[in-house]
Amino acid sequence: MATTGHTLKAFDEDLEQLRASIAEMGGLAEAAISNSMRALVERDAGTAQTVVEDDKKLDALEAEVETRAVQIIALRAPMADDLRDVVAALKIAGLVERMGDYAKNIAKRVPAIEQSPNLRPLSLLPEMARIVADMVRMALDAFVARDPVAAGQVCARDRAVDDFYNSIFRTLLTFMMEDPQNITPATHLLFVAKNLERIGDHATNVAEMVYFAASGSRLGEREKGADTTVGG
Repeated sequence: MATTGHTLKAFDEDLEQLRASIAEMGGLAEAAISNSMRALVERDAGTAQTVVEDDKKLDALEAEVETRAVQIIALRAPMADDLRDVVAALKIAGLVERMGDYAKNIAKRVPAIEQSPNLRPLSLLPEMARIVADMVRMALDAFVARDPVAAGQVCARDRAVDDFYNSIFRTLLTFMMEDPQNITPATHLLFVAKNLERIGDHATNVAEMVYFAASGSRLGEREKGADTTVGG
């Protein structure tokens, strides 16, 4: 059966709604990363709790995207490029929801370190968080624009995040060796750094999906920074 112009317009509108919902999810994830780190640096339990509560908005949007994507596949029967776009949107929504979970996990660490003095290595984490948040924004912008070049640029930044994590790990290890009282707060900060590293990985996975959806080919296996951490 021939595809009518009306059907094409309806499909394009469906895709635009999908992209808009995922862009909204990306904005919420970026805010969660920023606010969780601000809560951590400022020892602000109130802001941390807001991050935890706001994660429900991401969950609801993911469910909305899943429902809409399934409906598009069932009702429009997209083929080739169009099908790749819909499937990519479905997978990307899940990845962005997980980014929000990692930000929520960071926020949950705030009460545990709120009373801990002398957290010198804490100053290293905001810059790592800034790079990771930039990757999230770039990946979602590439998705909305269907830009494989921009997607590739996100992937190129993943190694810098891995190297940053390894540097923070070594710094925290030294901090723990200096004084046994540092072990508990430093362990919490190590989990924060790991959550940021995982967000960077998910942003890279989003970018790889964008590249595939837009170009029909896959990026070569990305080179990761040497992981010198235990169990990394």
